[in-house]
Amino acid sequence: MTGTGGRPEPGEAVRVPRPRTALVLRHDSAIGLGNLGPTLEAHGYEIVTIDAPHADVAALDPLAPDLVVVLGGDEAAYETDRYPYLADEIAMLSARVEAEAPIFGVCLGAQLLAKALGAEVRRGPRKEVGWLTVEPTAAGAVSPVRHFAGVPTVQWHGDTFDLPEGVERLATSSQYENQAFARGEWLLAVQFHPEITDDIHEDWLREWGDELPEYGLSREQLRAERASYGPRAQAASAALLGDYLAGLEARSLVA
Repeated sequence: MTGTGGRPEPGEAVRVPRPRTALVLRHDSAIGLGNLGPTLEAHGYEIVTIDAPHADVAALDPLAPDLVVVLGGDEAAYETDRYPYLADEIAMLSARVEAEAPIFGVCLGAQLLAKALGAEVRRGPRKEVGWLTVEPTAAGAVSPVRHFAGVPTVQWHGDTFDLPEGVERLATSSQYENQAFARGEWLLAVQFHPEITDDIHEDWLREWGDELPEYGLSREQLRAERASYGPRAQAASAALLGDYLAGLEARSLVA
């Protein structure tokens, strides 16, 4: 019982809401949370970042975090023999899928999630690199991915995956059919990189820019495109993640 105006009676215990926790699985320090971080914090999430290659992922409680965010990386989801921690991540994601516990995957994270859902992940015919657009599907047009309609975003990947059973395809591109998928309000995966900030973009150009001429690109071209498209992409990123998190909040109210 509370007193007048919703105040607790003298001696009554006050319940303090437990902060929501977002566990971030990172695979490379250059491929970080970026502009997703401020949106998570604005929605009341405490961010805990784990560097998967150097952590005992198998020892983590897969259901303890309120949300798991799986970021990109140079690894391939099918290279579990070479990178054993990827198998542990897939096991964690499988446990969360079974419990319908929220997951947000980006690039490698989307591929690991596809594998956890039983789909094949494989090398694509050619890398998809640059500031490119994705096209929302009919389902995507009423999903958080709609914010990227007509908004170029960074692609930098050479792997792809079959669409897992029981999910909705939310976006496609001319080169790769599966650019985003979801299951209900709790699972969202994107092949593109909404997290890109100016600093991350520059890190990638420094780290992997030597491969750009193979795709008819240059560091200077991508810098110019970042200057042109970056602000819109960052706004779309905040809107995409914000909508997804709002959906989780609404889901928790009826659970």
